[in-house]
Amino acid sequence: MPSGAHVHGSRAEFEDLWPQILKYSPASLVDVAPYSSQDAQQVLRAVPKGIRLLALSSMDVYRASGALHGHASEDAVPLDESAPLREDRFIYRDTGNPADDYEKLDVEEEYLRRGATILRLPMIYGEHDRTRREEFILRRCRAQRASIPIGLGSLLWSRGYVRDIARAVRLALETDPAGEIFNVCESRTCTMAQWARQIARAAGWQGEFVRVPDEALPPDLSLTGSFGQHLLFDSSKARRMLGWTETEPVVALQASVDWHLAHPPEGSDDFTADETALGARR
Repeated sequence: MPSGAHVHGSRAEFEDLWPQILKYSPASLVDVAPYSSQDAQQVLRAVPKGIRLLALSSMDVYRASGALHGHASEDAVPLDESAPLREDRFIYRDTGNPADDYEKLDVEEEYLRRGATILRLPMIYGEHDRTRREEFILRRCRAQRASIPIGLGSLLWSRGYVRDIARAVRLALETDPAGEIFNVCESRTCTMAQWARQIARAAGWQGEFVRVPDEALPPDLSLTGSFGQHLLFDSSKARRMLGWTETEPVVALQASVDWHLAHPPEGSDDFTADETALGARR
């Protein structure tokens, strides 16, 4: 991996840090984790015109994403960049944090006013993933559970391998499509039930999946339940304009699973909810 100069500080300190960054004559700026309008403004106040801007957003800006939070939606899929956006904002305040100002719609507005390129990202998995997207299956594989409860698992939710996402960032900077918005995700998407089985297979697990009622599913397996809206996205614009391609999904998933098996999270596992779910099936 190529080395580079580092300047460390918080986002709130960005204006004070910019003179140090300017010493390296930056041509581009990639804002990897702007969560709010304030986050974007703290950066944009310091960056002069002439610097290429790229901000990473999320596909949760689409109206269809409300399905993950219990909101009804009937948007046709696949969803391209012109699909309906959410009208409501601050969707994570419903999860118990009323002060949560996360809102990628606000971030996009701030950056688009400056002619930035926006990449809307899907569920991302891969090595070093702090959210451990595959852990809902891998923790059961590590424990050598004989059976894993699973719901209908029909949800189609587009994913992206972290190295492919990084490649999209590089291509966007090299191409510099100012003011454009791109979905970046896999071209083919399997259901959550299929993905669960692929993860287990990549981990070498030999047990069985047991279908249980959705209401009996352990919380971390809830995404294998039933959903009325698919989150299937169209990334053909990024492929056409940026020349972006993806790693073969089987290869990408195996690399990710191997890393996460070699780097398990801390803490012990409690499978009481699994036993209750399996009991409901019996």
